Amino acid sequence: MAVPSSLCPEDRADFEAVLHLAMSSAEIRGALRPDPTGRAAAHLRAHALAHADAITAAAGEPYRTYLAVRRAARRETPPPLGTGSLLPALAVLTPLVSAVSAGALLLLGGLLQVAGAPGPLPGSLVAAGWTLALVAAVTGLVALAAVLRTALGRPTVPPAPDQVEHARQAWRQVLLDHGMLPHLRRHLTPYPEAAVTPCSPPDTLAPCPARAGKDRTPCSD
Repeated sequence: MAVPSSLCPEDRADFEAVLHLAMSSAEIRGALRPDPTGRAAAHLRAHALAHADAITAAAGEPYRTYLAVRRAARRETPPPLGTGSLLPALAVLTPLVSAVSAGALLLLGGLLQVAGAPGPLPGSLVAAGWTLALVAAVTGLVALAAVLRTALGRPTVPPAPDQVEHARQAWRQVLLDHGMLPHLRRHLTPYPEAAVTPCSPPDTLAPCPARAGKDRTPCSD
């Protein structure tokens, strides 16, 4: 199933960085320069943040690629040492310890039997040795199967950290060029260089907004 193009919370900082870059571009700064109050810029920024998912959808394909590469890299990151590493350690140590113990018991029991030691001790040592040998064989096979399963279940070449960063930068560039800047251009409020307000038609007798602060004379031009 395809990954949705909606913005993940952890990518919000990247989105805001791209927004800051777009707002700082010469094109957007030039369009907002006639508004000295800064309210137009604040409104434009707030509008972009409120429509983050729609803007991100314009860069949906590179964003999906970035998410896939990032997830693959995280799966390949080895977990920190802790309680989760106890079972793998036991899977490795148990066959080794069992094999060494089995060899020692078999050797000792065999020597006692050759020496003609009385009592059941030599036979018990040999039996215990064979039991430990069986334990070593079984646990060794289980550990080998676990290693093979892990090796087959993971990609042979995990994504490198630079691949993740490359996918991230590619998404940010497409987000800037095809998502953020077009969105800002569409929602820019026009601020003409000369503050000339067109008058209403004479038959409406509406005051001219350009002179509304000076008098209430209806527009006649």
